[in-house]
Amino acid sequence: MRLDKYLTTMGIGSRSQVKEYIKKGKVKINGEILKEPEYHVDEENDIIEFQGINLEYSKFFYYMLHKPAGYLSAVKDDHCETVLDLLDVTPKDGLFPVGRLDKDTEGLLLITNDGALSHELLSPRKHVDKKYYVELDGTLTQADVEQFQLGLDIGEKNLTKPAKLELLDDYQKAYITITEGKYHQVKRMFRSIGLTVTYLKRISMGSLVLDESLEKGAYRPLTEAEIEDLRCNK
Repeated sequence: MRLDKYLTTMGIGSRSQVKEYIKKGKVKINGEILKEPEYHVDEENDIIEFQGINLEYSKFFYYMLHKPAGYLSAVKDDHCETVLDLLDVTPKDGLFPVGRLDKDTEGLLLITNDGALSHELLSPRKHVDKKYYVELDGTLTQADVEQFQLGLDIGEKNLTKPAKLELLDDYQKAYITITEGKYHQVKRMFRSIGLTVTYLKRISMGSLVLDESLEKGAYRPLTEAEIEDLRCNK
Protein backbone atom coordinates (compact mmCIF):
# COMPACT_ATOMS: atom_id res chain seq x y z
CA MET A 1 0.00 0.00 0.00
CA ARG A 2 1.28 3.48 -0.86
CA LEU A 3 2.33 5.59 2.11
CA ASP A 4 -0.19 8.36 1.38
CA LYS A 5 -3.02 5.82 1.11
CA TYR A 6 -1.87 4.15 4.33
CA LEU A 7 -2.00 7.43 6.24
CA THR A 8 -5.41 8.26 4.76
CA THR A 9 -6.71 4.82 5.79
CA MET A 10 -5.42 5.46 9.30
CA GLY A 11 -7.52 8.63 9.47
CA ILE A 12 -4.61 11.08 9.49
CA GLY A 13 -6.19 13.24 6.81
CA SER A 14 -7.25 13.48 3.17
CA ARG A 15 -4.90 12.29 0.42
CA SER A 16 -3.79 15.89 -0.30
CA GLN A 17 -3.30 16.61 3.42
CA VAL A 18 -1.15 13.56 4.07
CA LYS A 19 1.00 14.34 1.03
CA GLU A 20 1.75 17.72 2.59
CA TYR A 21 2.56 16.09 5.94
CA ILE A 22 4.95 13.71 4.18
CA LYS A 23 6.68 16.51 2.24
CA LYS A 24 7.10 18.52 5.47
CA GLY A 25 8.93 15.61 7.11
CA LYS A 26 6.24 14.75 9.65
CA VAL A 27 6.35 11.04 8.78
CA LYS A 28 9.04 8.54 9.70
CA ILE A 29 9.48 5.01 8.40
CA ASN A 30 11.59 2.77 10.64
CA GLY A 31 13.00 5.82 12.39
CA GLU A 32 13.92 7.75 9.24
CA ILE A 33 12.08 10.74 7.77
CA LEU A 34 10.60 9.79 4.42
CA LYS A 35 9.23 12.37 1.97
CA GLU A 36 7.94 10.08 -0.81
CA PRO A 37 4.12 9.67 -0.81
CA GLU A 38 4.43 6.80 -3.30
CA TYR A 39 6.65 4.74 -0.97
CA HIS A 40 5.22 1.22 -0.66
CA VAL A 41 4.50 0.42 2.99
CA ASP A 42 5.12 -3.06 4.36
CA GLU A 43 2.13 -3.14 6.69
CA GLU A 44 3.46 -6.13 8.62
CA ASN A 45 7.02 -4.98 9.24
CA ASP A 46 7.46 -1.23 8.71
CA ILE A 47 7.20 1.04 11.76
CA ILE A 48 5.37 4.19 10.68
CA GLU A 49 5.32 7.30 12.88
CA PHE A 50 3.34 10.48 12.41
CA GLN A 51 4.48 13.43 14.52
CA GLY A 52 6.05 10.99 16.97
CA ILE A 53 2.99 8.73 17.21
CA ASN A 54 3.52 5.11 16.27
CA LEU A 55 0.79 4.03 13.84
CA GLU A 56 0.02 0.33 13.94
CA TYR A 57 -2.02 -0.67 10.92
CA SER A 58 -5.32 -2.34 11.52
CA LYS A 59 -8.34 -2.51 9.27
CA PHE A 60 -10.80 -2.52 12.16
CA PHE A 61 -10.81 -0.94 15.60
CA TYR A 62 -12.89 -1.88 18.63
CA TYR A 63 -13.36 0.12 21.83
CA MET A 64 -15.40 -0.51 24.96
CA LEU A 65 -16.85 2.73 26.32
CA HIS A 66 -18.49 3.23 29.72
CA LYS A 67 -21.06 5.72 28.48
CA PRO A 68 -22.06 8.41 30.95
CA ALA A 69 -25.43 10.14 30.94
CA GLY A 70 -25.69 13.31 28.87
CA TYR A 71 -24.11 12.07 25.64
CA LEU A 72 -25.85 11.07 22.43
CA SER A 73 -25.11 7.69 20.88
CA ALA A 74 -24.21 9.24 17.54
CA VAL A 75 -21.17 10.12 15.47
CA LYS A 76 -21.89 13.85 15.47
CA ASP A 77 -24.62 16.29 16.40
CA ASP A 78 -24.99 20.03 15.89
CA HIS A 79 -26.35 20.68 19.37
CA CYS A 80 -25.22 17.95 21.80
CA GLU A 81 -22.01 16.16 22.69
CA THR A 82 -21.79 12.62 21.34
CA VAL A 83 -20.04 9.48 22.56
CA LEU A 84 -17.39 9.99 19.84
CA ASP A 85 -16.41 13.24 21.58
CA LEU A 86 -15.22 11.12 24.52
CA LEU A 87 -12.66 9.24 22.42
CA ASP A 88 -9.16 10.60 21.85
CA VAL A 89 -7.89 8.00 19.38
CA THR A 90 -6.19 7.82 16.00
CA PRO A 91 -7.70 7.08 13.58
CA LYS A 92 -11.14 8.36 14.54
CA ASP A 93 -12.80 8.75 11.16
CA GLY A 94 -15.18 5.90 10.44
CA LEU A 95 -15.83 4.97 14.06
CA PHE A 96 -19.45 4.69 15.21
CA PRO A 97 -21.42 3.34 18.19
CA VAL A 98 -22.99 -0.11 17.77
CA GLY A 99 -26.63 0.52 18.55
CA ARG A 100 -27.94 3.33 20.69
CA LEU A 101 -28.26 4.07 24.37
CA ASP A 102 -30.64 6.88 25.34
CA LYS A 103 -29.00 10.17 26.28
CA ASP A 104 -29.74 9.57 29.99
CA THR A 105 -28.74 5.88 29.91
CA GLU A 106 -25.30 4.74 31.05
CA GLY A 107 -23.17 1.67 30.56
CA LEU A 108 -21.61 -0.51 27.91
CA LEU A 109 -21.26 0.84 24.39
CA LEU A 110 -19.16 -0.74 21.66
CA ILE A 111 -17.44 1.73 19.32
CA THR A 112 -15.99 0.34 16.09
CA ASN A 113 -15.61 0.79 12.34
CA ASP A 114 -16.54 -2.85 11.65
CA GLY A 115 -19.88 -2.50 9.88
CA ALA A 116 -20.32 -6.22 9.28
CA LEU A 117 -19.93 -7.08 12.98
CA SER A 118 -22.27 -4.24 13.95
CA HIS A 119 -24.92 -5.52 11.56
CA GLU A 120 -24.67 -9.02 12.97
CA LEU A 121 -24.90 -7.85 16.58
CA LEU A 122 -27.93 -5.66 15.87
CA SER A 123 -29.78 -7.94 13.47
CA PRO A 124 -33.20 -8.97 14.85
CA ARG A 125 -32.57 -12.44 13.43
CA LYS A 126 -29.58 -13.00 15.70
CA HIS A 127 -31.38 -12.40 19.04
CA VAL A 128 -28.23 -11.08 20.73
CA ASP A 129 -28.80 -10.68 24.49
CA LYS A 130 -28.56 -7.17 25.96
CA LYS A 131 -28.59 -7.02 29.76
CA TYR A 132 -29.45 -3.91 31.79
CA TYR A 133 -29.55 -2.88 35.42
CA VAL A 134 -32.68 -0.84 36.13
CA GLU A 135 -34.11 1.19 39.01
CA LEU A 136 -37.81 2.03 39.17
CA ASP A 137 -40.26 4.32 40.93
CA GLY A 138 -42.37 1.41 42.16
CA THR A 139 -42.34 -2.22 43.20
CA LEU A 140 -42.05 -5.27 40.93
CA THR A 141 -43.80 -8.58 41.56
CA GLN A 142 -43.34 -12.18 40.52
CA ALA A 143 -46.31 -11.67 38.21
CA ASP A 144 -44.26 -9.04 36.37
CA VAL A 145 -41.46 -11.57 35.89
CA GLU A 146 -43.92 -13.92 34.24
CA GLN A 147 -45.43 -11.17 32.10
CA PHE A 148 -42.02 -10.10 30.79
CA GLN A 149 -41.39 -13.70 29.80
CA LEU A 150 -44.69 -13.87 27.92
CA GLY A 151 -44.26 -10.53 26.14
CA LEU A 152 -45.61 -7.02 26.64
CA ASP A 153 -47.73 -4.64 24.60
CA ILE A 154 -45.65 -1.50 24.08
CA GLY A 155 -47.71 -0.14 21.24
CA GLU A 156 -46.09 -2.13 18.45
CA LYS A 157 -47.75 -4.54 16.02
CA ASN A 158 -46.51 -7.52 18.06
CA LEU A 159 -45.77 -8.14 21.72
CA THR A 160 -42.15 -7.86 22.80
CA LYS A 161 -40.11 -11.04 22.58
CA PRO A 162 -39.62 -12.97 25.84
CA ALA A 163 -37.44 -11.02 28.29
CA LYS A 164 -35.74 -12.19 31.46
CA LEU A 165 -36.50 -10.10 34.54
CA GLU A 166 -34.47 -10.73 37.72
CA LEU A 167 -35.75 -8.95 40.83
CA LEU A 168 -33.25 -7.38 43.25
CA ASP A 169 -33.28 -5.95 46.78
CA ASP A 170 -36.58 -4.23 47.58
CA TYR A 171 -38.11 -5.18 44.20
CA GLN A 172 -37.57 -1.65 42.91
CA LYS A 173 -34.36 -2.74 41.20
CA ALA A 174 -33.82 -5.49 38.65
CA TYR A 175 -31.78 -6.93 35.83
CA ILE A 176 -33.55 -7.21 32.51
CA THR A 177 -32.25 -9.12 29.49
CA ILE A 178 -33.81 -8.48 26.09
CA THR A 179 -33.00 -9.68 22.57
CA GLU A 180 -34.51 -6.77 20.66
CA GLY A 181 -33.60 -3.11 20.31
CA LYS A 182 -36.76 -1.13 19.74
CA TYR A 183 -36.84 2.61 20.42
CA HIS A 184 -36.81 3.25 24.20
CA GLN A 185 -37.75 -0.42 24.58
CA VAL A 186 -36.80 -1.03 28.22
CA LYS A 187 -38.50 2.16 29.39
CA ARG A 188 -41.62 1.34 27.36
CA MET A 189 -41.77 -2.20 28.75
CA PHE A 190 -41.83 -0.97 32.33
CA ARG A 191 -44.22 1.82 31.43
CA SER A 192 -46.63 -0.82 30.13
CA ILE A 193 -46.91 -2.22 33.68
CA GLY A 194 -47.28 1.23 35.24
CA LEU A 195 -43.68 1.87 36.32
CA THR A 196 -41.18 4.55 35.37
CA VAL A 197 -37.47 3.87 34.93
CA THR A 198 -35.44 6.22 37.10
CA TYR A 199 -31.99 4.81 36.23
CA LEU A 200 -30.81 2.53 33.43
CA LYS A 201 -27.40 1.02 32.75
CA ARG A 202 -26.40 -1.56 30.14
CA ILE A 203 -23.97 -4.10 31.52
CA SER A 204 -23.55 -6.54 28.65
CA MET A 205 -24.18 -7.14 24.97
CA GLY A 206 -23.74 -10.67 23.75
CA SER A 207 -20.46 -11.95 25.17
CA LEU A 208 -19.14 -8.44 25.85
CA VAL A 209 -19.43 -7.40 29.52
CA LEU A 210 -18.79 -3.89 30.81
CA ASP A 211 -15.39 -3.60 32.47
CA GLU A 212 -16.36 -2.14 35.84
CA SER A 213 -12.84 -0.77 36.28
CA LEU A 214 -13.69 1.79 33.59
CA GLU A 215 -14.90 5.04 35.07
CA LYS A 216 -17.86 6.75 33.40
CA GLY A 217 -16.61 8.34 30.20
CA ALA A 218 -13.55 6.08 30.05
CA TYR A 219 -12.80 3.57 27.31
CA ARG A 220 -10.29 0.93 26.29
CA PRO A 221 -9.54 -1.22 23.24
CA LEU A 222 -11.17 -4.64 23.26
CA THR A 223 -8.86 -7.58 23.90
CA GLU A 224 -8.28 -10.12 21.15
CA ALA A 225 -10.32 -12.63 23.16
CA GLU A 226 -13.25 -10.21 23.45
CA ILE A 227 -13.19 -9.52 19.71
CA GLU A 228 -13.08 -13.22 18.91
CA ASP A 229 -15.95 -13.97 21.29
CA LEU A 230 -18.09 -11.26 19.68
CA ARG A 231 -17.41 -12.69 16.25
CA CYS A 232 -18.47 -16.11 17.52
CA ASN A 233 -21.74 -14.56 18.74
CA LYS A 234 -22.68 -13.73 15.18
